[in-house]
Amino acid sequence: MNADEIPFSVRLAKDPRDLRAAQRLRYRVFVEELGASGPLVDHAARIEQDEFDPFFDHLLLIDDRLEAAGADYVVGVYRLLPSERLAHTGRFYSEGEYDLTALKASGRRLLELGRSCVHPDYRGGTAMLHLWNALADYVLERGIEILFGVASFHGTDIAALAQPLAYLHHNHLAPEALRVRVQPAQAQRMDLLPPGQIDRRLAMLGTPALIKAYLRLGGFVGEGAWIDHAFNTTDVCLVMDTEKMSAKHREFYVRKSGREA
Repeated sequence: MNADEIPFSVRLAKDPRDLRAAQRLRYRVFVEELGASGPLVDHAARIEQDEFDPFFDHLLLIDDRLEAAGADYVVGVYRLLPSERLAHTGRFYSEGEYDLTALKASGRRLLELGRSCVHPDYRGGTAMLHLWNALADYVLERGIEILFGVASFHGTDIAALAQPLAYLHHNHLAPEALRVRVQPAQAQRMDLLPPGQIDRRLAMLGTPALIKAYLRLGGFVGEGAWIDHAFNTTDVCLVMDTEKMSAKHREFYVRKSGREA
């Protein structure tokens, strides 16, 4: 079967079985593929988890054939925390890496995105599009105004990331009113090169596809990167203001609802 003909469905995790399936996929991608670790990673059960999982919504991309066969059926996942859940968590996951004062003081409805991944066998097809379409529905249904979350470059070799980090800083820095700032403990400046030394082609080649997708939708980055030694990544914080998207980009979020873009 062609990858684009796979029977997919998308739903929010509805029970512990769904959550465990999502955590197994996260283990496959973040631990086995990218070398992550963490205090709650369960290597025996092959589960990547943390203390925030019970409070998030988990958006699941499911291969219906695998679910029918009783195999591991979650092949893509997004972890979502609407701002009203802060009463339960006390903070956003991203606050371990970024000062979110600007966003929290905005008075607007926020949605934190994280732990996004797709099984390697499903990359390059329509899998991510299915997840993004479902995310668009979630955003519309809840009246979300600001989307944000950390996204990662693999590895912590800053010299190797100088081009993409500098490009993001000089070309996509969030406006002051929405500018989150990296926490000092593991902070890394992003303005590693002056504008005249940035090679846009090299910068884009070094930028993960997910980050480039957010930029195409009008996303910004916060100030500074975070060196995440546990996950073996260099993180940036992405911010998207749905009101500031161009009409073309906002259509992505409104086309199913029948609203005016």
